[in-house]
Amino acid sequence: MSFDRDTAEVKNWMNMFRWVVKLIRDEYGISEEKLTRHAHIDTDIGLSNEQLEEVVEIISKSFSITFPSGTLDELVKFEELCMLAAWMHGLYKRPEYLGDAYVAAVVALNPRAQA
Repeated sequence: MSFDRDTAEVKNWMNMFRWVVKLIRDEYGISEEKLTRHAHIDTDIGLSNEQLEEVVEIISKSFSITFPSGTLDELVKFEELCMLAAWMHGLYKRPEYLGDAYVAAVVALNPRAQA
């Protein structure tokens, strides 16, 4: 697992999406064709739960954000992970699909995220 990926070009959620696509492509050998916005995280991408947790950990360390426990339970589509990370990093508005309790946990852990 590589934690030294350059994040300088990530300035919005679409940049975050591309960054995560490249991460999964490079670290896990998943083809970009599988990494579409609407791909279901648990069935379409081809990563195990352990690998998804590793991806979340790499994103967390790379962007100095903290994902609350239960994060993967909040997400269905691949784009949701990218929107969530971008919001937590202060680059995107609060995603509408998140539950209130989860939002409160995110905001408590990540000052850049705005409720």
